[in-house]
Amino acid sequence: MTTLSTPTEQTALLEYRLTAADRCDSCGAQAYIAAEVNGSELLFCAHHGRKYEEKLRAIATSWHDETARLSETV
Repeated sequence: MTTLSTPTEQTALLEYRLTAADRCDSCGAQAYIAAEVNGSELLFCAHHGRKYEEKLRAIATSWHDETARLSETV
């Protein structure tokens, strides 16, 4: 079963699981996207998540996107 979530779904649920301690595997910035591929979790900042999204979604068993948090106002 593939679980893919969109920013809208995540914003509505307000169930964030990524924290400031979660870092992008490509550049080390704060991660907002988590993808599971071959049983391993890959974390990406918004930039690298979008850069690799097309290829990763094709092979990911889950895609968790919290990039909507970037445009939230407090």
